[in-house]
Amino acid sequence: MASENPEVVVAPTVENGGAESSSRGKDEPLETELSKKLEVTEDGKEENEVEEEGSKAESSTAKKKKKKNKSKKKPQQTDPPSIPLVKLFPSGEFPEGEIQQYKDDNLWRTTSEEKRDLERLQKPIYNSVRQAAEVHRQVRKYVRSIVKPGMLMTDICETLEDTVRKLISENGLKAGIAFPTGCSLNWVAAHWTPNSGDKTVLQYDDVMKLDFGTHIDGHIIDCAFTVAFNPMYDPLLAASREATYTGIKEAGIDVRLCDIGAAIQEVMESYEVEINGKVFPVKSIRNLNGHSIGPYQIHAGKSVPIVKGGEQTKMEEGEFYAIETFGSTGKGYVREDLECSHYMKNFDIGHVPLRLPRAKQLLAISTTTSPLSLSADVIWTALVKPNI
Repeated sequence: MASENPEVVVAPTVENGGAESSSRGKDEPLETELSKKLEVTEDGKEENEVEEEGSKAESSTAKKKKKKNKSKKKPQQTDPPSIPLVKLFPSGEFPEGEIQQYKDDNLWRTTSEEKRDLERLQKPIYNSVRQAAEVHRQVRKYVRSIVKPGMLMTDICETLEDTVRKLISENGLKAGIAFPTGCSLNWVAAHWTPNSGDKTVLQYDDVMKLDFGTHIDGHIIDCAFTVAFNPMYDPLLAASREATYTGIKEAGIDVRLCDIGAAIQEVMESYEVEINGKVFPVKSIRNLNGHSIGPYQIHAGKSVPIVKGGEQTKMEEGEFYAIETFGSTGKGYVREDLECSHYMKNFDIGHVPLRLPRAKQLLAISTTTSPLSLSADVIWTALVKPNI
């Protein structure tokens, strides 16, 4: 052993030569003492090396754990929102919305193998819808937090739409804003947006309906909510909100649209609101409706009434619907007024040659519509599908 590593043996022996020579027995040869010293030195070194290696291993393991912990941390949305949703969900799987079971459950839909297989085929579409819905939810939450009296209506709309563009990674017809943002005030029930140069300012006593849409590959999410700063209007907002929830609960495969309208009206008109000492009953606006939604088509043909006595048409499996409710303290009927701020291309009309440059410019912009006294509006998008 000494010949393999002479420096290890010689150095300590020379340093402690006097003490070791005096303690050595007469009959004990020098080689034996050196070999014992070498064994002690080598053993001690091995133990130290093991301890050092162990501590290094522990430290490297701790570093790996820290790295793993860092990698596991999910990215969080900024405030204000600016990170595109595809970066927050790199797997491409987006959060599911609220799933409600039908009131009258058909068990065969749950147990049918064929139905489950058809459901799996629709997953790519559902994922696109969920992405658009998650963008809408995050933008909605952000806008609620920043809107306050004194803001220009144009600033509210521009902030909202710019945030949508960032989060949805706007890309022409593949992803973006589904229709112009509506921000109707007070007695204007729907479809009003400030045009360029409009200086309208949001006031404390205003009731504002914010209606905007998002889409991925033409799969549209149409949702709206009402903002009021004066608590005097809370019952009006509650009436429209609860009526919308009722409409969603009533919706389902083979449900007649007229039955949904009757249920919505019953809830809506059970409310009343006191404004400046005078009590007003809340009424459903009978000539505003919800509607079915198709790919790249905000109004796909079917209307969901919000009063009783509507059509006997049934909801069908796989359809998307915007369940919309409009509550009013007036007569419950709307008429067209004010300047036009929403434009929609007629979905059923083919190519028509246009001669006016301004008409061509307007057609080049993809615009569409979402659908007097004070009014409130709440809209949700619902998918009618089997409960699998």
